[in-house]
Order: sequence, then structure tokens, then C-alpha cells
Amino acid sequence: MSDLARNIFVAVDTPDTDAAKTLVTALSPLGFSFKLGLEFFVSEGPFGIAELRRVAEDETRFFLDLKLHDIPNTVAGAVKSAVHCDVDFLTIHTAGGSAMIRAAVEAANEAADTTGLRCPEILGVTVLTSLDDDDLFATGISGTAEDQVLRLATLAQEAGLKGLVCSPHELERLRTALGTNITLISPGIRPHNSDTSDQKRVMTPKEAFDAGATGIVIGRPITAANDVQAAAEGILKAAA
Repeated sequence: MSDLARNIFVAVDTPDTDAAKTLVTALSPLGFSFKLGLEFFVSEGPFGIAELRRVAEDETRFFLDLKLHDIPNTVAGAVKSAVHCDVDFLTIHTAGGSAMIRAAVEAANEAADTTGLRCPEILGVTVLTSLDDDDLFATGISGTAEDQVLRLATLAQEAGLKGLVCSPHELERLRTALGTNITLISPGIRPHNSDTSDQKRVMTPKEAFDAGATGIVIGRPITAANDVQAAAEGILKAAA
């Protein structure tokens, strides 16, 4: 499997298990990883994830993007349940604060120890890539999106998180501030001359990896293509 492909997470944004299985069957042999979002999980749940595991290559990585955000006890309970989904990554919102972040990390470790299942790496979501400075100002947050990302990222690292989700435009600043050991996964990835859709802070695959991304998330440029394998291979070449 290609190490580069392994660090490209194809977004599975469909409520249909059969459609998701077709995508995973086509791309997991090429080494790609997969991000499972709310649309898929709310429709298909843990059973759907198990079905994708069944058709995927053994070493395929799955990223469950639920963006959990609630009181610490509730998030801890949700994380313990998510461990049973057998995923490699799970997201929470860093805006939930230090106590919530610590509860999530501790819950993942405890559940994995108790069940013997893999412990998902908890990734903290900072500022959604659909938001820009004006959007944040409208919600009462002053300063730039980058300032808010750094504020939340620093809080998350101090609370024990070893991975973050961030716009590719914050990668270099976060690498400088937080060091080389933290995992940084970037959505908002679009090839040159492609539609940015609802993403406002975007970057090409190669630009993101060059800026310090550990992994990238890419959806519609692959999943909406007539030939998903050819599109995925094109992204792989563009990222090299």
C-alpha cells in the first residue's frame, strides 16, 4: 500500500451502505483511508462501519468524524461507545473545553483497555473550514480564524490531545507552535481549478502536505467523479 494514499482520507458522505461499500471496495486496494461523516453514521451506525470493515483491505484506516461536543460525562460515554465501532480516529470539538477533552482521551483509553479493541486517536476540531473571519465575528469571536485555531489547538494539546483537524491554511503556524509530533489532518482540500463548494479555506493536496499535513480529507473531487478510481489516482499523483 502507498504510504501517501494511506494519508489521504476519502470522505464517505452518503447515507447508503451499498454506495459506501462500492467506494471502499474500489479504493481500499489502492491504499486509501476513509472518513465517515455524520450523514453516513446517522443513517447506518456501527453496523454500517462493520460492513465497510468487512469489504476493506485489512490495513485500511477509518476516521469517524462525529465532532462530539457536550458536557464531559456525555462525551466520555459517547467515546466509549465509539470504541466498539473499531475506528482509527474519532473527532471531538475542542471548543468543548479542557475538561471535555481530557474526558474524551481518558474514555478512549479506558474502553480500549477494557474491551481489547483498538484505541481510536482522538482528533480535536478547531474551526470548521466552512467558516471565515466574518463568520466567526458574527458568532462573537474577535480576531482571525487563524488566531482562534491556534487558541483552541494550544488548549487541546495542553489537555492531552495528540491530533487536530484544521484548515490547511493553519498548518504551518500550528507546526511551528505545537511541534512535529502532533497529528494534523486537513479537510478543505481541492485540486487546481475545482469547485470549492461550501469550503472557504482550501488548498491543493500537494500544498497541504508541503505545509505539514499528516493527512488530508478529500471528498467530492473523488466521490462525485464518473470514475472514482481514476479520480483518486489523479489526486495521488497531484499530491506527490
